[in-house]
Amino acid sequence: MNTAIENEVDPGLPNENQLRSQGIREQRMLLSLATPAFLMIVAIILIPVGWLFYLSFIGGDGQFSLEHYRKMIEYKSYARVFVTTFQVSILTTLLCILIGYPLAYFLAMLPQRLAGFFMLAVLLPFWTSLLVRTYAWLVLLQKNGILNDFAISAGLWETPIKLVHNMTGTLIGMAHIMLPFLVLPLYGSMRKIERDMMHAAANLGASPIQSFWKIYFPLSLSGMVAGSLIVFVLCLGFYVTPAVLGGGRVVMVATQITAILENQFNWGAASALGVVLLVATIVILYLAGRFLKLDAALFGKH
Repeated sequence: MNTAIENEVDPGLPNENQLRSQGIREQRMLLSLATPAFLMIVAIILIPVGWLFYLSFIGGDGQFSLEHYRKMIEYKSYARVFVTTFQVSILTTLLCILIGYPLAYFLAMLPQRLAGFFMLAVLLPFWTSLLVRTYAWLVLLQKNGILNDFAISAGLWETPIKLVHNMTGTLIGMAHIMLPFLVLPLYGSMRKIERDMMHAAANLGASPIQSFWKIYFPLSLSGMVAGSLIVFVLCLGFYVTPAVLGGGRVVMVATQITAILENQFNWGAASALGVVLLVATIVILYLAGRFLKLDAALFGKH
């Protein structure tokens, strides 16, 4: 009798082969939907990057050569460029953390509607051209600029000081431009922290400082790691602000690539610099994902 019932039920149910073929059809359909995006990635990213790799291995005689990479090892000027690039990126990231963490904390403590209003001040720079913001800092920081005039009239210093065309001006401009990239993920991370946890810590006898450092700060680290990584990686390839506010004295990789193309028109040497910077960025992202739990920082995974 059970066999008869099974014979009556089984024909109406899909068997293993049917389920497998149905899964294959679904995968093909999803692949067909993703094909336009994949082709766009190939055309916009993979082909240019592949061409960059190819040019970096072509010497001056048009043959395969490692001369461009060999020059980067032999000439100390290339090492100084990479040191300056990482120095500016690290210092800019630290400045953004010092300024952005209190700002994000202040926004997270406000009511939702009021925080949204103040968030407009953070997002407002995105509505202005990067070049305009950079030249605005150039006007503010020059020796006869508004900042020096105000400081002299306020008695902060007696003679104008050099705040532009050096590392100081570059860091000020880059920190201003990169700050929103740290505040936004950090604010989102802080908003997810339940305030009842702070109240519970206070009820258990913890002081406000102890509650912050033992509960709030560790829970906000994921947002700070994500924001810091975004700022650092963006700084590695920055060009406009160091070129304008650095005045040729703060030479980063992007600035050096432009100089090589303008003065020597050497696509191989410029491509080799770009390849090394790209590989360094990929290594940094890999190490961050390996040791800093990047999935938790960027996507909220545990």
